[in-house]
Amino acid sequence: MQTARGDGRRFERLSGTLAVLSAAVVAMALFAIASIVEPEALLTPAVLLPAAAINIGIVAALAWGLAYYRGRLVAADKAIRLERRARGEAGRQRDSAATLVDSDTATIVMTEPGRAPRLVNAGTTPGLPRDLVQLLDWQIWLPAETAHLVAFQMQQLLADGRAFTSAATTLMGSRVEFDGRGSAAGAVLRIRDVTARVGDAAELQRRAQRLQREAKLWRGIGDALPMPVWLRGPDNRIDWVNNAYVKAVDALSREDVRMRQVEWLDETARHTAEQRASDGRAHRERMLVRQGNERRSFDVTLTSLAGSGGEQARAGFGMEASRGKAGGLDDRGATGIDPTFDRVATAIAIFGPDQRLDFVNPAFRALWRLEPGWLAARPRFGELLDRLRETRQLPEEAEYHAWKQQQLRTVNERIEIADSWHLPTGRAVNVRSLPRADGGVTCLYDDVSEQLGLESRLNALLHVQGETLDHLKEGVAVFGTDGRLRLFNSAFAGIWKLNPDDLAREPHVEEVLLRCRVLYSHDETWHAINRAVTGMVDQRQRIEGTMTRPDASVIAYAGLPLPDGAQLLTFVDVTDATRAERMLIERNEALETADRLKDQFVSSVSYNLRVPLQSIIGFSDLLSSPVFGPLNAKQREYVEDIATSSNTLLAIINDILDLATIDAGALELKLVPISVEAVIRAAAAGVAERVARAKLELIINIDPDVSEVVADEHRLKQVLFNLLANATSHSDDGDRVALVCRREAGRIVFEVEDEGAGISHDQQRTVFDRFIGRAQGSRQRGAGLGLAMVKSLVELHGGDVSLASEPGQGTRVTIRLPERASRGLPQRRPASP
Repeated sequence: MQTARGDGRRFERLSGTLAVLSAAVVAMALFAIASIVEPEALLTPAVLLPAAAINIGIVAALAWGLAYYRGRLVAADKAIRLERRARGEAGRQRDSAATLVDSDTATIVMTEPGRAPRLVNAGTTPGLPRDLVQLLDWQIWLPAETAHLVAFQMQQLLADGRAFTSAATTLMGSRVEFDGRGSAAGAVLRIRDVTARVGDAAELQRRAQRLQREAKLWRGIGDALPMPVWLRGPDNRIDWVNNAYVKAVDALSREDVRMRQVEWLDETARHTAEQRASDGRAHRERMLVRQGNERRSFDVTLTSLAGSGGEQARAGFGMEASRGKAGGLDDRGATGIDPTFDRVATAIAIFGPDQRLDFVNPAFRALWRLEPGWLAARPRFGELLDRLRETRQLPEEAEYHAWKQQQLRTVNERIEIADSWHLPTGRAVNVRSLPRADGGVTCLYDDVSEQLGLESRLNALLHVQGETLDHLKEGVAVFGTDGRLRLFNSAFAGIWKLNPDDLAREPHVEEVLLRCRVLYSHDETWHAINRAVTGMVDQRQRIEGTMTRPDASVIAYAGLPLPDGAQLLTFVDVTDATRAERMLIERNEALETADRLKDQFVSSVSYNLRVPLQSIIGFSDLLSSPVFGPLNAKQREYVEDIATSSNTLLAIINDILDLATIDAGALELKLVPISVEAVIRAAAAGVAERVARAKLELIINIDPDVSEVVADEHRLKQVLFNLLANATSHSDDGDRVALVCRREAGRIVFEVEDEGAGISHDQQRTVFDRFIGRAQGSRQRGAGLGLAMVKSLVELHGGDVSLASEPGQGTRVTIRLPERASRGLPQRRPASP
């Protein structure tokens, strides 16, 4: 409707605009007719001015009407598109809402302002009416008290939008939940069936109550037991103990045991037993446990319990072993045994007067790894030896019975026996058997395998260390905290001409330094070394220095404090190194002097040679001009020779100065994009006279894809000119000289090739060296700077140059320049010696 009304208003404006335009057209037509009928009357100012104003107004009205109508059409079209988009989005939202409502199992009632309530979703809750009127009559399907409460909450929701959530049981026995929410569009009531959820919660509550009763019952049974019982959690901490456990450890209460984690069993024995009790299997072991002032024998049972979440808990209890039980390793004879035996690393076994085993400590069990049940049977001393022999834990003796009788002498003859057993497994055990005052025997077993291994490795290390020190060129001496010599090598004795036998007596540092003063008597140095060894300072520091002895030898020394408080001194004979260093310093000074002389020479050449040459060239040019009169043929020839020689000499001087500038690192390139063809043509123009005079054929070939290169135009022209000049000067009359330019692997390549006599292989190695010229036949030998200048300038551009030649087959020189040169100034070259 709104769109139709908008279209009507736009049509009315369009009609008005067209009426104005029509009136304007009619007025213009009448004016045109009048101008045809009576043109003289229209040419008066009284007619022309109003007519002009009318026409301007008509044109303005026409323009405004068109602009206004166009703007309205654009706005109307945009509004239509927005309205269509909003309708589509609203449709999609309604579809999504309908899908969510259809998939919901709850009963949904919506109330909008000014409209009757409507049932949005009937739901699947059993016992609820499907009719809206019956559904809102709460007393039909709810108890009276609940119906009044729900009606009151609905009134508050509709009146001021107060949300509520409540639960109730229907008359059919179903448990439902009411959820009322208010919004700007009205109020929504959701009724869900929560019967199943309430039943699950009740079942969980009943199960929890049953587990609590069972736990209380089992803990009551545990408290009634006379034996210590404990339970550990997944973190291996004590979680619960019974009253007997609290009494056994003399604790105040269960909370006191849990807070202080008071252990009843010995820690080492407990860890060993817990490792054996795994995978839910119970492990039983007899242990000696300290009770008050005595140690008693208990049969301890440990087991692992897996929880529902995969965590591992541990439970245990201990039952006191019966006194005097046959075949048991109990506390008989153990009363009064120091509990320290359980903590020492030495394996201990105590035999009573009846030669039966009364006590073993954890170290004994770990050393021999005998079955706990077999040890609990209290074997005799001889039976223990037989058992160890069966498990190959005794020395392999050819006469075992005689060896066994020798071991039993400590029992039979009451004498102390000390022996070392080297077992087949590679272990070494020191054994001592000591008679007891009560007629029993105490056996001590020390496993010294690791100790012997360490001693062996230490001896080997000391041997390697000694060999290493003896083969060092540096003299090494180590002084202990008492100032005595603990370690030295032969180099130390050789440097200071000392007797190794005297040093082996570990003399004091003052005695050693006194003998060293014979070769070097500088007191301050020896005092510094003495303080480093014997001085008592807060912070020890290293010392170093050099000694120049009267025999012209130079000794470098250094002192380094060691972590154990000792002092390490090293002495190195650096006489040869010092001489070489001094020679290098003198040589470097000479080179620097030569470099300065070269710079002075270059400056002198720059001024004292080029200025006279410029004068000679100027005067030769002046003589050759017709200003001072004509010259005869011989005079002109002499003047031309003077000019040619002067220009040649000036070029040589300029090359020398350029090379010196490059060596000094002062030559700066002006890198700009330049035309390859232009620079080649300019270089070729420099040798055009020579080409024409010798009737040479100069061929220039530039690939089409090569247009420009980033380089110094003047220096690149100088490089190409030197190559062409070198090629033309070594070519015979009528030969061919070629210059080729192409792109190759991101580089610009220039090749200059001639058909001259070529270069021998011996000369090719020095062809780029300076002042190495080549003579060809009767031709004059050049200064030898052309190719050297080419190489220096090309490398300054970041490129490279190569030469290929065969005697009698010509020469080809190739230079490769980067297409985008970015190289900086070269390093200063060292001066020639």
